Amino acid sequence: MSIKEGARLLRPDDFPEIRALPLFRDMEEERFHALMRGAYVQNFPPQVDLIREGEPSDFLHVLLDGLVELFATWNGRETLLATTRPVTTFILAATIRDAPYLMAARTMTRARIVLIPSEDVRAAFDADPAFARAIVADLAQGYRSVVKNTKDMKLRSSLERLANYLLREQRRAGGAPAFDLPFDKRRLASLLGMTPENLSRAFKSLQAYGVATDGGRVAIGDQADLERFAKPNPLIDDRTT
Repeated sequence: MSIKEGARLLRPDDFPEIRALPLFRDMEEERFHALMRGAYVQNFPPQVDLIREGEPSDFLHVLLDGLVELFATWNGRETLLATTRPVTTFILAATIRDAPYLMAARTMTRARIVLIPSEDVRAAFDADPAFARAIVADLAQGYRSVVKNTKDMKLRSSLERLANYLLREQRRAGGAPAFDLPFDKRRLASLLGMTPENLSRAFKSLQAYGVATDGGRVAIGDQADLERFAKPNPLIDDRTT
């Protein structure tokens, strides 16, 4: 992705938000400021393609505000692989390997994103041991997330995947019995490896376990019954471990 009109260089008052990320927290002060001197921040409207599969990884992206979807296409088909929420980076592995992007990225909402030249990130990786350790930790966490997603997809039925997804979203919303889905059901179906029709049938099946929906609003009326059915497992569902 190239720098577009409306981007501006980072200012010192932008630094604390980025510095607070685990990836940058322990960097040498001088190295951090050198990295930020070549970085830009840009505001994007919804539905803007940020990166495309196969393109060179020119920038490391830091999402400060908004939602971004990571997706892939093949033979005329498209699938949602993950959603990214602030404050976090994407896609770090391609930046470090100086390799083409394996996924594409698109804004789901208005988004504010910092773009750090990948060659500067690699130079800092070589020169700053604390930054290098943080990158390894970030990549390790990403690998574990892929393993958990694969286990979720291969070991569970579509109904079990939906039930556990709703429990995870409920925890993200603070545990309230009613909460809003973060995006539309078409995207949710793609994320869970289902067709929209199968997702609709799955929501109806979960009514037997106390789940009710009204558009994008979900209410869990019988927490214990849904958990007995879903059997959440921290080795799949706890995305922090």
